Formats: sequence, structure tokens, C-alpha cells
Amino acid sequence: MKYSGSCHCNAVKFNIETDLEKVAQCNCTYCKRRNAKMVLEKKEAIEITEGKDQLTLYQFNTNIAKHHFCKNCGIFVYSNRRFDPNGIAVNLGCIDEIDTFSINNPIADNIHK
Repeated sequence: MKYSGSCHCNAVKFNIETDLEKVAQCNCTYCKRRNAKMVLEKKEAIEITEGKDQLTLYQFNTNIAKHHFCKNCGIFVYSNRRFDPNGIAVNLGCIDEIDTFSINNPIADNIHK
């Protein structure tokens, strides 16, 4: 299924193709603090439709994972995962039609670390 999402201020908009099969929360020190539920997909599944220039990057530790967030409102949009160079993790909280509070998901042990 194709979903549309955005950061809080709507500067960054995207489409994601996902079946929502792999939803997780990472327990690394960074993800623990942002508490996002993420869908894990191949990097080709996301298309930034507006505001690519509004995304900024945060990296830490090994600097392999790339955490992309809006430089205006600060909302985490997606990340390129450390343990899967072909995978991304997209913040489901950016998709209004998905109720993240109703999703029971596993903790993905340090998927971003």
C-alpha cells in the first residue's frame, strides 16, 4: 500500500510503499529518546516528494546510520540503517492515517546503533 507522510511543518513530504509487515522500535540511545515506531523497508520504498533540501542529517557512534530529519521543525522522517545498507526505517508518526498507538511492535535491538 502507498502512504503519504510529512514532517510536522509540512516542509518535507514523502510517499512510502509498505505493507506494514515490519514495524519496530529501536532501543539504541538515540531512538530511545525519540520513541518513534518505524516501518522497515528497502530504501527504494520511499520517495521524497517535497522538501528534500529541508532534510538534515544526524549521525553518531560509527557514523554509518544516517538519521534524516526536518531542519525546520526537527521531526525525524527516516533513517538509513546501520545493519542493512539497503534498508530504511520510516517514522510512522509522520503518516496521519496510521494510528501508531494501536500498533504492537517488537523492540528491534539497536537497529540503528
